[in-house]
Parts: sequence; structure tokens; C-alpha cells
Amino acid sequence: MLTLATRGLRPEQVAQTVASIVHAGGLAIFPTDTVYGIGCDPAREDSVERIFAAKGRPRNKPLSLHFGSVEELLVYAAGNELAVRAARHFLPGPLTIVVRRPPSVGAFVTGGLDTLGLRVPNHALCQTILRMSGPLAATSANLSGSTAYSGAGTVTDLPDADVLVDDGPTPLGAESTVIDMCGKQSRLVREGAIKLAMLEAVLGPIGAHG
Repeated sequence: MLTLATRGLRPEQVAQTVASIVHAGGLAIFPTDTVYGIGCDPAREDSVERIFAAKGRPRNKPLSLHFGSVEELLVYAAGNELAVRAARHFLPGPLTIVVRRPPSVGAFVTGGLDTLGLRVPNHALCQTILRMSGPLAATSANLSGSTAYSGAGTVTDLPDADVLVDDGPTPLGAESTVIDMCGKQSRLVREGAIKLAMLEAVLGPIGAHG
């Protein structure tokens, strides 16, 4: 695995290397505002399969799409007024918004589910990478069942990838909040850096997932 230590490199240099690798079908481990992610070209089923295999991830657990800008994400949330409101208020930031999967995204990305998670990390280098590579199908860069990697400590539990962008510790060090916005009422799937009370102040009452 190629390791790119970002000190001394321009963000555009790093992003170009990552984009070249993922466009060729490779996997990249990259920093976000929460934890490190492992991602690939969402149009390549073979690359998505490599992520599941590298992590030992159950095939029914979906990947999400990571974007370099809110405007790009909004295309995938079109027609969902609550999701658009959440995106405009909380993104970029540590929130994953779950919407109905559009036909343009293969079911192999979402483990066969008809829903899709959307993310715009609040991390300058990550955004530069995503703008150059295009959206990446991604999940946290750890072996399934182990602690998500936040850039501190050893990298021995990282899944196998083609490139690791080593940018040091991530700002938050904890996984994103996940909110399901597919139904009439939003539902909290996982509480992270953005708390339930913060979401409800903007979106109204939110139910428990289940």
C-alpha cells in the first residue's frame, strides 16, 4: 500500500494521486472530519466488492457516498425537502443523510438496500480529493468489528488498500451521526458529533430507528 504523508505536499498533488488510483479501480484510505474512510469509484462493482472483502464487512451493510460539496450532494436528495434542509444546515459536517437510492447508484453499493447514505465531510483535504475524484463509495477504514481509525496510533488494523493518505489525527475522532430521512418522519440511526437536540431544533421531532 502506497502511503502519502501530506506534509510538504500540495493538496492538489495528493488529490490527483488518489483520483488516478480510484479511477483505475483502486481503493483509497483518506481522512475525513470524523474518522478515516476507505473509498472507491461507486460505478465499479469490482472495487466496491474489494472494500467488503478488505474489511470483512457483511454484504448487507451499505456503503455511503461521500461528496466534495453540498451542491453535488443535493442532486441525490432532490425532492426530499427535509433532507435538503438538513444538508443545507449541517453540511459540510459530521452527518450522514439517508435517502432513497436513485437509479443512478447501483444496489451493490448499498448492500441491496433501496436507501443510500450521503456525506460531505468538513475537511479541506478530503473535499479537495472528492472534487478531483468525484463521489466515492466509502465507509470507515477499519476491519469490521474493530475501532474506527482516527489517525492516532498504529495502522495495523487498517484494511488493505492501494493508497493511504496520512494526514494525522482527524478533527473529531468519532463517527458521523446518521439520520434516516426516507419516511414521513426522520429517524435517528446513530448519534455522533451532531446530537439529537441539535437535529430536532432544525428538523422537528425525530423518531428512534427500528
